[in-house]
Amino acid sequence: MSYGDILLSPRLDHNGRDTPSEASRILLIATIVSVSIWAWPISNGMPLIWLLVVLFVSTPILSFGWWVLSLLGRSRKSRELTPSVGKSKKK
Repeated sequence: MSYGDILLSPRLDHNGRDTPSEASRILLIATIVSVSIWAWPISNGMPLIWLLVVLFVSTPILSFGWWVLSLLGRSRKSRELTPSVGKSKKK
């Protein structure tokens, strides 16, 4: 199994639904952290303005990124979210 399959394949939760891939989870964290660092000087240290800038800038970045990742993961087989998910399905 390649790194692309590991990162881009959707994850099955305990109810059998597809949840976001590992790449989507990494994109969320990377976007929030990078935009937060970038937005702090712009907001002049005002927390409410900083939060609004982070939300306003992160939303389109995440929407576009998740759309691209969904296209890349569309042809990949779903994997289990955690090893315990597979055990509960076998019972």
